[in-house]
Amino acid sequence: MKRQDEEYFGGLREAVLERDGYRCRVCDASGRDKWSIIVHHRIPGRSVLKLMLSLCPGCHAKVHRTKAVLSAMPPLLLELWREQHPKGHEQKQLDFSSRKPAAKLIPLFRDEKESSG
Repeated sequence: MKRQDEEYFGGLREAVLERDGYRCRVCDASGRDKWSIIVHHRIPGRSVLKLMLSLCPGCHAKVHRTKAVLSAMPPLLLELWREQHPKGHEQKQLDFSSRKPAAKLIPLFRDEKESSG
């Protein structure tokens, strides 16, 4: 694993994990062990401590594999996604919550009027 750390992370993987407390910087999930948290390169192939951060597998997958993103994602995840997909499609999340009381129901059939009154 040390060889892999040197090759892919410039020897900084452990420093990133330690700095981030072995937790996902987006959702704060902790890894069962240090291998269940992924070190993400904000610029692919650039192993610079300030350009690397810890992500859980779920958040890392959203950054790399999501083709359209909801703007309601946590701000850091949205920023990371935009870095990986500069021409990607961003959807707005629609708010369907009711802001006013429901309209009064009007009976459509004679039976409804008789049974409700």
